[in-house]
Amino acid sequence: MPRTDPRESVHKRPPTMDGVPNVTRADAAAAVRNPLAFIAARWTPDPRTVRRAALVALIMSVVIVVTGGAVRLTGSGLGCPTWPKCTDDSLTNTSEMGVHGAIEFGNRMLAYVLCAAVGWAIIAARSQKPFRRSLTRLGWAQFWIVMGNAILGGIVVLVGLNPYTVAAHFLLSSALIAVATVMWQRTREGDAAPRPLVGKPVQQMVWVLTVVSVLLIAVGTVVTGSGPHAGDSSEVERMPVDWETVSKAHAVLAWIVVTLTFALWFVLKAVDAPKGPLARTRDLFLVLLAQGVIGYVQYFTDLPEVLVGLHMLGSCLVWIAVLRVLLAVRERAWEPAGGVPGPAAEATLSRA
Repeated sequence: MPRTDPRESVHKRPPTMDGVPNVTRADAAAAVRNPLAFIAARWTPDPRTVRRAALVALIMSVVIVVTGGAVRLTGSGLGCPTWPKCTDDSLTNTSEMGVHGAIEFGNRMLAYVLCAAVGWAIIAARSQKPFRRSLTRLGWAQFWIVMGNAILGGIVVLVGLNPYTVAAHFLLSSALIAVATVMWQRTREGDAAPRPLVGKPVQQMVWVLTVVSVLLIAVGTVVTGSGPHAGDSSEVERMPVDWETVSKAHAVLAWIVVTLTFALWFVLKAVDAPKGPLARTRDLFLVLLAQGVIGYVQYFTDLPEVLVGLHMLGSCLVWIAVLRVLLAVRERAWEPAGGVPGPAAEATLSRA
């Protein structure tokens, strides 16, 4: 039996980790040309990770609306009087600008957090195996909406909080929430053609509910644009409509949405619809009730800032709930290449 040098057993230890692969110039060039493809080639996220990334992007799209509302309700809309800088001489707020400058600049910084959340959703969707182009496109749609809304937000400041630009700013944020909600839902289903779970009359009823909800949100921006919370302590232009009249129109639309929701739940129950549409309709009804209570209380208590902020949050939650009802009345089966669900699909189905 060959003898070994005892010193070798002392100085030579078994390796504890694999070697780090060398990054060649070709790898670096590929990463610069297409960083998403470079990451996707080296990382496959768990389906739950993709789902969570989409959910985080959705949550941040709501957070940016609520914090934007806080900017307006505290009179900090012109806390940073210019854009993209906070002042002509400073990129950030200064101590002389006080709390209003800090609030406005803080909201601007949250836009970067939103960009990071959307970017994470794009990377996770692009790296998923098998590759799902539909998810990646939804992520990029969010990115471009965020970029457009950032520019529009700058215009809002430059035109002195013109109420029409403020309304457009909120409506574009609602569009972002819609795309984020769809992406979150699409992470939980396949890419096959949508198959309806209810009859055509029920589908049409859901579409009517969705359209009226869009009108409700749009009229809500007019209520805001003509109301007392202008977003700044100085004189700010308001929409030239009677606030009481438009508020009542907003309430009528809200009652139409509530009635349609209750009728939809009753119809779904009568036709023995699947549990999904029934559960989403019930959720929408409960959110609408809470939103209605807040709306009437704020109306009869002269619009206290806290309740107005809660009403803005409720508006986002109502819109998400409406979209979830719309997405629940159809399903998409898992149909990757070859028609057989892959490991990612099976994992998602087992955790759904």
